[in-house]
Amino acid sequence: MKMMKRWLTSLGGVGLALAAASASAEWGLNMRQGVTPISQEVYSLHMTILWVCVAIGVVVFGAIFWSVMHHRKDKGAVPAKFHESTTVEIVWTVVPFLILISMAIPATKVLIAMENSSDSEMTVKVTGYQWKWQYEYQDSGIKFFSTLAKSTQDARNLDYQGDINEVEHYLLDVDNRLVLPTNTRIRFVITSNDVIHSWWVPDFGWKKDAIPGFINDAWALIEKPGVYRGQCAELCGRDHGYMPIVVEAMEPEKYQAWVKAQKAGLSAADAEAGKSWTKAELITKGENVYNANCAACHQANGKGLPGVFPAIAGSAIATGPKAGHIDIAMNGKAGTAMSAFKDQLSDLDMAAVLTYQRNAFGNDTGDAIQPSEIKAVR
Repeated sequence: MKMMKRWLTSLGGVGLALAAASASAEWGLNMRQGVTPISQEVYSLHMTILWVCVAIGVVVFGAIFWSVMHHRKDKGAVPAKFHESTTVEIVWTVVPFLILISMAIPATKVLIAMENSSDSEMTVKVTGYQWKWQYEYQDSGIKFFSTLAKSTQDARNLDYQGDINEVEHYLLDVDNRLVLPTNTRIRFVITSNDVIHSWWVPDFGWKKDAIPGFINDAWALIEKPGVYRGQCAELCGRDHGYMPIVVEAMEPEKYQAWVKAQKAGLSAADAEAGKSWTKAELITKGENVYNANCAACHQANGKGLPGVFPAIAGSAIATGPKAGHIDIAMNGKAGTAMSAFKDQLSDLDMAAVLTYQRNAFGNDTGDAIQPSEIKAVR
């Protein structure tokens, strides 16, 4: 039963998890106001049209109930006999038409504002992968992948013995958050590397499809600091339910400090990639890379899913020649779900995860693959 529950969660858990986590109250029935001007305009439009519909409902059903009560047979009511009424037909045609026009005008204004991403102060490129997001800050050169948090990765494994309901932000947490400044007009350009995804943070008031070979754009101006969660809103494959989005909005001064720290980290990472690493160091780092990028398919224990994803433990590739292992990790394998990771992992991360795979799960090859070997293959 636990396995069935987890399997159903992987297929349809996105909606349930997001509804619980992204609503202001667990049983909230209305839309949220959100934290952007667009989301607030959408909310205002929604409420206006809702009350228009309520008023229409009161008038229509009030007329029905009044007619039923006052034109009953026991009151001696005699039904009128007529074939048609031109006046009535004009009224029930013109009145709904005017109501729809009065709704369409403000709705069109909101849609136009939603699509107008001009005059943006910064641009973030969002690329969907199965099953993660890549973020590239066009103005600063910072880029990274955002994948499912390790706490959820561990909880979704078939041999997990705990209660997934006790995992904080289950299915809605990541290892690397998208950090953005508040009170800044931000343009998002959204695309995909493989299949159709959809980038959706409910507090922003919109969602956009990420389509291979095509770029959609949108914008947001986040007015309140905080953490805002979302998920892929398109059925993009087996692990669709494990593709969350976490945005952390902070004051511009704090954001600039974060950018500075990220750039310093990139410089340090470049320096580290150029040195020679011990096998133990590579294995330690490789375990983290494996959990973030490989465990979703091959499982944390390396045993894979029989008939779906092959095992790393005892595999001919992970225990065979290093060149073959490097090639399939970097370039993927045609006709299978194995993705190409050469553009997703740095030289150091690639070397570390391959070293880990060749020395974990009972493989024990004793090999240590250096970042310089990956660089040479590139």
